[in-house]
This record gives sequence, C-alpha cells and structure tokens, in this order.
Amino acid sequence: MMKDLIDLFLTFAKIGGFTFGGGYAMLPILQREVVEKKGWATEDELMDYYAIGQCTPGIIAVNTATFIGYRKKGILGGIVATLGCVFPSVIIISIIAAFINNFADIPWVQNVLSGIRVCVCILIFNSVVKLGKKALIDTTTWILFAIVFSLSLFTGISNILLIVAAGVAGIIIRGNKEDVKK
Repeated sequence: MMKDLIDLFLTFAKIGGFTFGGGYAMLPILQREVVEKKGWATEDELMDYYAIGQCTPGIIAVNTATFIGYRKKGILGGIVATLGCVFPSVIIISIIAAFINNFADIPWVQNVLSGIRVCVCILIFNSVVKLGKKALIDTTTWILFAIVFSLSLFTGISNILLIVAAGVAGIIIRGNKEDVKK
C-alpha cells in the first residue's frame, strides 16, 4: 500500500515538476506517464478525466491527478496524487517569488521566459492534436467540434456551458444513433 502511494506521489511530482504552462501543458506528460508507462488509465479514460477535470473547479492536471489517484487507491490515493502534482509548483513558486524582483528585468531572463512560452504553446497544440485524433471520429463529432469551436472563439459563452451543451448534444446524437441501430 505504502509503495503504491509513494509511486503515485513521485509520478505526479515528476509531472508537476517538469511541466511549464499549466494544466494543458501537462496533458502530453500525463498521457505518457499515466497511460503509456504506468498503465493506470487507458487513453479513453484519460480523455474522460480531462473532460471531467475541465468541468470541475481547479486546474485540469490537478483534477486529473486526483481522479487517477482516487481510482488507484481511494481517497488517500487521490490526496497523495494531488499533493504530488502540486508539491513541485509550491516549491518552485516559493523560490521564484523570493527572487523574481531581483531578476525580472534582466534581458536573458525575459528571453528564457519567451522561449518557454513558445514551447508551452507547442505542448498544448500537441495535446489538442492527440485528443482530436481520439475524439473527432466521424462527421457528427467534426460538426460538433466546429460549432463549439466557433462559439468559443466568437462569443462570450462560458466554457463550462459549452462543455455541458456538448455533453448533452453527445447524449442526444449518440442516443439517436443507437436507437436507429436497434
């Protein structure tokens, strides 16, 4: 039991410690560690965790860590995975906060941060492509994607409302397709 909890903590600490850019930037690392290396979830399950993590308050990667930890070792596993995920950030932020005013105006520090931002964009884009390959499987899902993408880009509709509406649309559309098959 303790070995499993330590493994959860260290895995999510590694994910949290080597990811810059927030929850979405963690997605490729979560996928590699949780699905490919550890086998704690399938790609479909991880996509479900992402979706649920997006709908619940908090950071998507932390929510996903909580779900996976809970699935593996119950409430204690959820707590340990969550702590593992946030622990490196707390340490790093504490160190940065202590020294940021001394270094923020140095040109090479600004250049490093600019480079990191570019890398984070690529990590997020790669996550979108991977998720898209799994989620956009037929004409219906492409149409739903186009509608939700357009609404999120050109309106002020809440992301949460869009997610809920897309979920309802999925139930209605898939339900009708299953009814037709019967």
